[in-house]
Amino acid sequence: MRILWVKADKLLPVQNGGNIRTYHVLRYLSARHELTFYSYYGGTPDPDYERELQRQLPGAVAVCTGKREFSGAARALDYLAHIGTHAPYAVSRFADARVQRQIQTWFRERRFDVAVCDFLDAAVNFPGNLNLPSVLFQHNVESEIWRRHAATAGNPAIGMMYRMEFRKMLRYERAAVCKFQHVIAVSENDRSLMTQWVDGDRVTVVPTGVDLAQYRPDPAAFDENSDPHPLARSTPLVTFVGAMDWEPNVDAVEYFCSEIWPAIKAEVPQARFRIVGRNPDRRVQKWASDSSDKSIEVTGRVPSVVEHLRHSAVVIVPLRIGGGTRLKIYEAMATAKAVVSTTVGAEGLDVHHGRDIILADDPHSFAQAVIMLLRDPELCRRYEKAAADTAARYDWPAISERFSEVLQSVAEKKSLAALGGREIRIRASL
Repeated sequence: MRILWVKADKLLPVQNGGNIRTYHVLRYLSARHELTFYSYYGGTPDPDYERELQRQLPGAVAVCTGKREFSGAARALDYLAHIGTHAPYAVSRFADARVQRQIQTWFRERRFDVAVCDFLDAAVNFPGNLNLPSVLFQHNVESEIWRRHAATAGNPAIGMMYRMEFRKMLRYERAAVCKFQHVIAVSENDRSLMTQWVDGDRVTVVPTGVDLAQYRPDPAAFDENSDPHPLARSTPLVTFVGAMDWEPNVDAVEYFCSEIWPAIKAEVPQARFRIVGRNPDRRVQKWASDSSDKSIEVTGRVPSVVEHLRHSAVVIVPLRIGGGTRLKIYEAMATAKAVVSTTVGAEGLDVHHGRDIILADDPHSFAQAVIMLLRDPELCRRYEKAAADTAARYDWPAISERFSEVLQSVAEKKSLAALGGREIRIRASL
């Protein structure tokens, strides 16, 4: 099968959830099919990135668009400059004429059996007429994230901006989902949202996976001759893992630190909270400096989160905003860690409250769940064992094979339809 895969922004180094999903699926497809991965990115040319991409995904095409990359106040000004556009800002900033021409050429030449559009920010550059079997890979329902942003915004002006972006995103996302022949969702919840726009047989769920070769329990975790909970002998560590420049993660940390952590500290004074993730926003960094007892630590980027997970007594996912699925939960579970999450945080994952995870949607319940696990090593151990058993079913090779099957099905269905149409034309001419 000849596959064209188009993605906005760099894939490497693999850091966020979307890139992790894409990377593992691409590596699997590249070894079994004829894959062309087309990566376009802004800023200045990055030869090191392009060489490494070629090494890991032979045949990949990387293009630097030269578009300026904004942050902070510059991003706000750029947003205001695009406020009158029909497409949402999160998508329109990725539009590029050079990229559009290249994709249009490939579609005109029909060199591929199936094309994959990796999320909405790449969809803006796809042609209007999709004459190749084309699949939209939806890592989450973006309009749902903007709706939740608007619902939780405390600042009226920011809330108004979120509502405007939500309306734009809803229109754009619905049109994109309807445009592509098939859509791959990462959760049943996302599928149910999108099947309000298209027939259910056009949306397939391929769940999130986990790299079991990398995320493994400490070998002594379930040693019957060891301490039933090694961390009981040391400082109880509560950990949050995630990119700390992503707004849902920033909101989650602020919510936990302000409304949940004080109750935990009151009951377990020796407990510590560690925030692990790249590019911590100033709203995140302030918690480490404002913590009078130094119980909150912000690490920033780390070489690997595995050791931080292994050192944790409890991993928390207090998300109030988000979509798709959270890889961080399966990664924590694969390292045999007890997890406390909000319902939103665990949305779309095959997890079960009271068996392999604890779900809590208000500050008091969340705090009590963490306290209970910190105080009861045997209970924590049961959750750890159940968590590891659940994660073991979602190794990336099995997930990637399911993805491959969907692409094959879409390509074959389009080919059969084309043959059927040709047969009708031949009969009509006889």
